Amino acid sequence: MSAFRFGPDNPDETYVPHAFPEQTIDTGEAVINYAVAGSADQPALLLIPGQTESWWGYEQAMDLLKQHFQAFAVDLRGQGRSSRTPGRYTLDNFGNDMVRFIALAVRRPVIVSGLSSGGVISAWLSAYAMPGTVRGAHYEDPPLFASDVSPACGHSIRQTIGPIFALMSKYLGDQWSVGDWAGMHRAAKTELPGWLSNAMALTLGSEVEIPQRLKEYDPEWARSFWQGSVYASCDHARMLARVKCPVLYTHHFRNVEETEGSLLGAASDLQAKRVCALIASSGQKVDYRSFPNMPHSMHGTDPNLFTQLLVEFEEKLRD
Repeated sequence: MSAFRFGPDNPDETYVPHAFPEQTIDTGEAVINYAVAGSADQPALLLIPGQTESWWGYEQAMDLLKQHFQAFAVDLRGQGRSSRTPGRYTLDNFGNDMVRFIALAVRRPVIVSGLSSGGVISAWLSAYAMPGTVRGAHYEDPPLFASDVSPACGHSIRQTIGPIFALMSKYLGDQWSVGDWAGMHRAAKTELPGWLSNAMALTLGSEVEIPQRLKEYDPEWARSFWQGSVYASCDHARMLARVKCPVLYTHHFRNVEETEGSLLGAASDLQAKRVCALIASSGQKVDYRSFPNMPHSMHGTDPNLFTQLLVEFEEKLRD
């Protein structure tokens, strides 16, 4: 076995240059890496990547967004060049990192937009950030309920992409402490349900080449989701019932395979309906947009549409 070791302790093996300059800010426990595009006289926008994504997943979109916003794209703790914090990967910690980042780096009210797990963090900020911090929140195809081990509504993570997270945790190890990339791919043939084979290729790439975004990812994230520790202190339904700002919710590809009880996609229609009902119960407006043919990342697939939706959302916040 050839073991790989990636992360901040092995920067030469891990990182590559990008189009926008990077900088860091110390929030107390974690040093957060980020990039900025656009001028300070434009509305502030915080971009929060999904699981296994670093800030540079937004590079194409930032070229468009900088005409309308001052966009801050971050690496969450455990991803990109930001700190690794063993045993401390929880939604509450991710959210509080972003509260501190807004106070220290953005220093004014902001619109937040997060993809996938970043969308759940966007939801957390819309509920729990200090009053006046968040003007509006975009949830980009978040796995609300569906990324929990015991959800209040619909499919659990065990019925979605969760088994891939279990595989990553086992064969890569916390902080890449195992690093058996080839072994993980061999094991996928017997340890993953058959319906996850295509998702495996999309998520983990091939046995031959390790995707750059995964080199920058701490696989302890995967374990925290599979075991449920990431949400242990933060119930999704309770959080959504406390939202304090307008929400734009874009819901992308999803398909429920009834014979196997599996969900392909971030959230089912049932779960999306429950999300909207809970936000409405808080007294806030939610603009739900369904894009059933859109891949998980709109900002990566169609940055023009992503930018258009955020510009329209910001204009409505001024009314």
